[in-house]
Amino acid sequence: MAMNTRKGFRFTTYEAPDQTPFEKLFEIFQELITHTSGDVEEALDWLRELDKEYELTDEDYTIDDFIEDLKAKGFIREEFDMDDREAGEGEEGDEEGRGQGNLSITAKLERMLRQRALEQIFGKLKRSGAGNHRTGKSGRGDEHTGDFREYRFGDSLESISMTESLRNAQVNHGLDSFSLNEDDLVVEDTHYKAQMSTVLMIDISHSMILYGEDRITPAKKVAMALAELITTRYPKDTLEILVFGNDAWPIPIKDLPYLKVGPYHTNTVAGLQLAMDMLRRKRNTNKQIFMITDGKPSCLRLPNGDYYKNSVGLDEYIVEKCYAMAQQARKLHIPITTFMIAEDPYLMQFVREFTQANKGKAFYTGLKGLGEMIFEDYEQNRKRRIKG
Repeated sequence: MAMNTRKGFRFTTYEAPDQTPFEKLFEIFQELITHTSGDVEEALDWLRELDKEYELTDEDYTIDDFIEDLKAKGFIREEFDMDDREAGEGEEGDEEGRGQGNLSITAKLERMLRQRALEQIFGKLKRSGAGNHRTGKSGRGDEHTGDFREYRFGDSLESISMTESLRNAQVNHGLDSFSLNEDDLVVEDTHYKAQMSTVLMIDISHSMILYGEDRITPAKKVAMALAELITTRYPKDTLEILVFGNDAWPIPIKDLPYLKVGPYHTNTVAGLQLAMDMLRRKRNTNKQIFMITDGKPSCLRLPNGDYYKNSVGLDEYIVEKCYAMAQQARKLHIPITTFMIAEDPYLMQFVREFTQANKGKAFYTGLKGLGEMIFEDYEQNRKRRIKG
């Protein structure tokens, strides 16, 4: 750490911020609970293994103490099913006979995980210099640009800058015969902030954890962070989340920490159909779809209810259906931004052609930086003037 003095800088040894034993373990536990999709027991098993290897606790504060603090602070709760309760009733006073309750996380911790994801991802965005993503376009809104323009019919009285307007009146008419007319009025310009309806599609097919690469956890963090950003910073916007495997279905924001990859193929078409159905019900003119995928559509549901699957991926019949959905979204003025989290050249080529059919956007990236790109794009899409 550098300290400014009269003679320059004096360097001292860095001292980590003071943390209680609970706070240190809680940071690790939150990361583990995200990876285990909300499975408290599995997260605690991993925590115990880390404790053995890195000596995270001591005799004054143990993992058992930490678990009790989690309960006392309202982050986890213990639930008993009926069999546990009945066993306990017959063996009162016998600790072994009462049964072990199932530990689960609470709504309080679900919210904290979303806030943590936002800080991890959006915090990185600010530090990287991406900062405040302005479009340079102005109109009616509530974000001041610092620039002034002439008054136009329909401008609200609140937007008129009285100081600048009075100055104009003095310059134009003089002090002896002071008057203020419409030509003297000026308005402080503002950035137009479009209200946005967003659907975030998350691929939960088996390929999202193939080859030993965990793609679902970063996708899940991004979804939690985006949900927290929109609900707290842009409350007039809407965000809906869906997952797609063999089929597609919506999930509530509170279920994001529990998201898991399943033994599914990738029905991209079903995901896009559901996303567009969701957006059709929105009255906003600004609509968009974010899709996080490894870019390997491999499944369709046929009109008779059967599934047409090709595990190899990029089957011509399936791919053409995807392109058709991209074109349909384009006709509905719904841009699709695809975040491709694999680097296979043939999959990247599919995403390029899919994006061309929609006239949308695509980012080809590994897992690093995924969140920053989504937030940058969200900010850019949200602050714009809608023409036509």
